[in-house]
Amino acid sequence: MTERRIQRLVTVRNPQGLHARPADMLVRRALQFAARIEILKDGERFNGKSILSLLTLAAEQGTELVLRADGPDAEEALEALAELFGRGFDELGAGEPTNDHSLDG
Repeated sequence: MTERRIQRLVTVRNPQGLHARPADMLVRRALQFAARIEILKDGERFNGKSILSLLTLAAEQGTELVLRADGPDAEEALEALAELFGRGFDELGAGEPTNDHSLDG
């Protein structure tokens, strides 16, 4: 499988934003993949495998972020991470739709 960089636009949906618990969920999931994972916000890059980096994001509900991954399992990694955002890190009520979009990278 060839390595490539891919991106996906996601929106922070949970009411309290990307606080410690969802950041921990995100990092634990990201560490399961070999791909390098970054999160982009307002032109800044954050390490998707570092909880300290993610906590500096200050991503409140409604914040749009770009997930970027490159490596042999980049597509699988972004799919798994986007799913966490889509379900609001399990902090939402049932039946709310997902709202993530693939981006050309």
